[in-house]
Amino acid sequence: MSIQDQVIAIIAEQALLEPSDVHLDSRLEDLGIDSLGLVECIFAIEETFDISVPFNANAPEASDFDISSVASIIAGIEQLKRDQS
Repeated sequence: MSIQDQVIAIIAEQALLEPSDVHLDSRLEDLGIDSLGLVECIFAIEETFDISVPFNANAPEASDFDISSVASIIAGIEQLKRDQS
């Protein structure tokens, strides 16, 4: 399963949607994911990909990790994985 498919599955599960309802240009708020859901998504992503996401739930706008859309989250994870190698 690709990073994209895994991220979409995580977000869909959190939003109580089918993966087919989650698109790359979807914003988490538009999918019904609130701040608590976002934190749970971040935890699931960290666990799934064995990475540490530089995200501060108290100041998400100050984070280096772009959570503005599903595509930006995928790009951020891919970059973190490259940095790990």
